[in-house]
Amino acid sequence: MSVTSLADLFDASLTPRLVVKVGSALLVGRDGQPRREWLAQLAAEIASAKVRGQQVIVVSSGAIALGAARLGLAKGGRGSLAEAQAAAAVGQIELGGLWAELLARHGVTAAQLLVTLEDLDDRRRYLNASATIGQLLSAGAVPVVNENDSVATQEIRFGDNDRLAARVAQAAKADAVVLLSDIDGLYDRDPADPAAQMVERVEGVTADIHAMATGGSGSGMGSGGMKSKLQAAEIAERAGITLAIINGTHEAPLERASSANRGTLFLPRRRDAGRKAWLGGRQRMKGALVVDAGCVKALTQGGSLLASGIITVEGTFSRGDPISVRDFDGRTIAKGLVEYDAAEVLSIAGTRREEQEDRLGYAPRSAVIHRDQLVLL
Repeated sequence: MSVTSLADLFDASLTPRLVVKVGSALLVGRDGQPRREWLAQLAAEIASAKVRGQQVIVVSSGAIALGAARLGLAKGGRGSLAEAQAAAAVGQIELGGLWAELLARHGVTAAQLLVTLEDLDDRRRYLNASATIGQLLSAGAVPVVNENDSVATQEIRFGDNDRLAARVAQAAKADAVVLLSDIDGLYDRDPADPAAQMVERVEGVTADIHAMATGGSGSGMGSGGMKSKLQAAEIAERAGITLAIINGTHEAPLERASSANRGTLFLPRRRDAGRKAWLGGRQRMKGALVVDAGCVKALTQGGSLLASGIITVEGTFSRGDPISVRDFDGRTIAKGLVEYDAAEVLSIAGTRREEQEDRLGYAPRSAVIHRDQLVLL
């Protein structure tokens, strides 16, 4: 059996492990104070999910907004990176305390995990995070995860918790992700347009689906938008994870979405496992290869990436690094772990195997990126 409706996300037999993402605009009022009554209702819903047999992971924004109010910082603490880091350091204590207090009312233990993009992009640290989350869930706790904004620089930030939620779902081997938003779901155009229609079901995020999105946070408080939610859906759909966008502004938002069947459901396209799931969701690449049409065709048919199909080498990378693969029109079609460093790839680009030993000075490997180390997007 598989998930076919929003109600299925709250059925323990179909969705035994669920990630719920809460944005700043929902958790924090415009006065910078936490929306305690709303949050208490959500905590009660999470406790109810545990009673019916689901394991729940929360990805919670709000630290910067809460800390900015405490410190009296303008622009919600987002005026500069230093202000955001300081606000996060103050707000994270309050945010963690809120979740611990409100879940404890229902006999549920909250645990805090702070991660950066680098933590989940590094394979070893990703596996450590996965093990920690698994242990907490086995112990009956609710992990509350947030980006570690107090130490993350611009270069190692997710920048939004939508993609973080999808990556956490991968690491946690979750079955579904629910993104609580300030609108009902994905619309086929700007929701302000009276002719806009909500899309109830998406089977694969395509260019046409991306064209429906508008960026930015409606409240000006968060850092996400519909574009980041679609990027999260792409990460999830390749890992066999269902993702839903629902309106979180209402009381008891999970129950409302389930009973009214109101929201957008993104169904998974395939189930990449292990290393391929991690690689497909990885945000930062060390370089890129631009390949010809013949190579693109071979990759889509399950082949490895051979030197003969490479047109251009971009960036500086070493053997084993993750790199992107792009077609001649600039579309990223795959990610993979490369078998050579950049200079070596450049020396054999466009050549056949019989020429490569002379250029490399040793017997060439079977591929520049082997199909076992490559994931199509």
